[in-house]
Amino acid sequence: MRTIQFREAIAEAMSEEMRRDPNVILMGEEVAEYNGAYKASKGMLDEFGPERVLDTPISELGFAGIGVGAAMNGLRPIVEFMTFNFSMVAIDQIVNNAAKMYQMSGGQFNVPMVFRGPTASAGQLAATHSQAFESWYANCPGLKVVVLADPYDAKGLLKSAIRDDDPVLIMESEQMYGDKGEVPEEEYLLPIGKAAVKREGTDVTLVSFGKILKTAFAAADELEKDGTSCEVIDLRSVRPIDYDTIIESVKKTNRMVVVEEAWPLGAIASELTYMVQKKAFDYLDSPVVRVNTADTPMGYSPVFVEEFLPNPKRVIDAVKSVTYTG
Repeated sequence: MRTIQFREAIAEAMSEEMRRDPNVILMGEEVAEYNGAYKASKGMLDEFGPERVLDTPISELGFAGIGVGAAMNGLRPIVEFMTFNFSMVAIDQIVNNAAKMYQMSGGQFNVPMVFRGPTASAGQLAATHSQAFESWYANCPGLKVVVLADPYDAKGLLKSAIRDDDPVLIMESEQMYGDKGEVPEEEYLLPIGKAAVKREGTDVTLVSFGKILKTAFAAADELEKDGTSCEVIDLRSVRPIDYDTIIESVKKTNRMVVVEEAWPLGAIASELTYMVQKKAFDYLDSPVVRVNTADTPMGYSPVFVEEFLPNPKRVIDAVKSVTYTG
């Protein structure tokens, strides 16, 4: 199987779907002439032309609204945000129009579109450019929210999102576009709403998603040296959530730690904790523990960045707190 970059997997998914369906279009800042801010649309303007790959003004509210209107009229837009931090300007279109139009129109209008771009921190980008919005959008009925962790998932889930008849948010990471991974040459799709057990284990269930999944894996590697077997689950989708896969894992391991790059209050980790105690309480040998970011805006200094984010040591300490039997 070939190995390609994350950005190449994104570009392949979009290009293949545009070849398959002439109603698929791409719009966003710098997606055309510049080949994308992160080169995730490289070569697409040359292949599909300016009527299907559209550079937009710096006006997220405006081009998100154009995307919603285009979707209501038969197109399947892919709207790229240079970062989901900028989607705050467009959140009215996403939450009040894209998410609700099917219900408000009595089923007369679907909104088959994708909003995609990077979320969460990406180094020293300071408070207003380092926020994770997965849980914000997952709170809204009518949206599907997918968080990508590797090139394989990126291609398979993005293709499924483009074909979906509902609005789907695809959350990526600036720090992952250069990551490499195995991606099949033949076409494949991955179902939205199905988690993946990325590593089987017996002692504790580690649940994570997105780029911070790397932190969970790093902690699992270290814990394995001491004889602690971690089952690592990539949630993939935070709306809908695959509760069944998580609960079946907890029934086996009897413990759970959630690792999430998001503020603690109202996080996906809180929702998972609630559902596990509701559906698998009798299987728990220890309270669920969550490892989130610090409950503060992220600072610019590297010292603040390090203190803000979940890291392997914090995950290891969390696992030890739920597996300690002394």
